[in-house]
Amino acid sequence: MPAKRAKVRFASGDTECAAWHYPGTNGACVIMAGGFAVPKEPATDLFARRFHEAGFSVLAFDYRGLGESGGRSRLVLPVRSQLADWDAAIAFAATLPGVDPARLALWGFSASGGHVIRVAARNPRLAAVIAQTPNVGGPAAMRSVSSFQKPLGMLRFTGRGIADALGALAGRPPLLVPLAGEPGAVAMLTTPDVGDGPKALDPDNRHTHWEQRVAARSALRLAFYQPGRDTPRVRCPLLVLTCDQDQTAPPGPAIEAARRAPLAELARMPGRHYAPFMEMHERAVDVELSFLRRHLLDHAPAEPGTDSARHRGGRT
Repeated sequence: MPAKRAKVRFASGDTECAAWHYPGTNGACVIMAGGFAVPKEPATDLFARRFHEAGFSVLAFDYRGLGESGGRSRLVLPVRSQLADWDAAIAFAATLPGVDPARLALWGFSASGGHVIRVAARNPRLAAVIAQTPNVGGPAAMRSVSSFQKPLGMLRFTGRGIADALGALAGRPPLLVPLAGEPGAVAMLTTPDVGDGPKALDPDNRHTHWEQRVAARSALRLAFYQPGRDTPRVRCPLLVLTCDQDQTAPPGPAIEAARRAPLAELARMPGRHYAPFMEMHERAVDVELSFLRRHLLDHAPAEPGTDSARHRGGRT
């Protein structure tokens, strides 16, 4: 049976974001968004349904310029605007019927897994955060991703991004690049596991509105984004879930970032970037639901420095 949900909209900036609201029964709410340029349906449906079945309210939204949300420049996704969309979603979720504003959690994967770290670092009202196979940035992550691209492909991609940024100043339409491609292609990512995306997120080809492209300027800017630096300022419980064979968001930088967070828990599992949507799905859901129940339902959030707040590293 499909989960009961309703389409809602909330204001962000000068437009509106579209979202699915799954009404829950336990007073807690999980706010969700997809990876970079991935709409809410392929990105969140699989996990949102399981969280909802466990009693949690869910608010799964599209960033401005993506999916069903407003925004004139489609697929132009500045990081600053996406962070503002998270802030707007948090404020809106706190007003939903049956939701306790003190029991809000964030869930993001890949690029959004990095976003939720930065958002949590500046928002002390949050009760918990899940960063699933997060792109936390940093030189090590950049070296890993770049190692799967050919020099000419990297040069052409960079040139496309610069041309798109200059064209934006002149009011030209965005120059789009594919989210994924083979090494040498002008694409956002050419890592071996990025090709798993469509079969992991849209195995039945139902989500025909997912363009799987993004403005070149936005993809280029993401290369310099380092939200992992913010983990020391995340004061709520933070679950970082990594996959050992991930080549798109390599686990090393995420593990190191988790070690710097006061209330971090680290869950490591085998598989590539999209394993939590595929062969490791049940294990990922179990880990994430356990985390949400402990920190949103079972007890009040622990204060940094207490025994219950110490980092729980290792493999789950």
